[in-house]
Amino acid sequence: MAIQYEIIEQIGVISKGSSGWQKELNLVSWNNRPAKYDLRDWSDNHEKMGKGVTLSEEEVKALKKLLQTLE
Repeated sequence: MAIQYEIIEQIGVISKGSSGWQKELNLVSWNNRPAKYDLRDWSDNHEKMGKGVTLSEEEVKALKKLLQTLE
């Protein structure tokens, strides 16, 4: 079973590995579902991906709040 995805918005690159893959934060629709924030490694053409995490808007807001407490 193939996973369908559509990158709705490319938000930004967090880092780039020596292989050319980039850790990116994007807004992605998985299997035609509503888009979620997605953090994972992507190949340069976005045809291959590594394991990652998807977050709802509420979860992103909670993460942002936590990150603001870091020194």
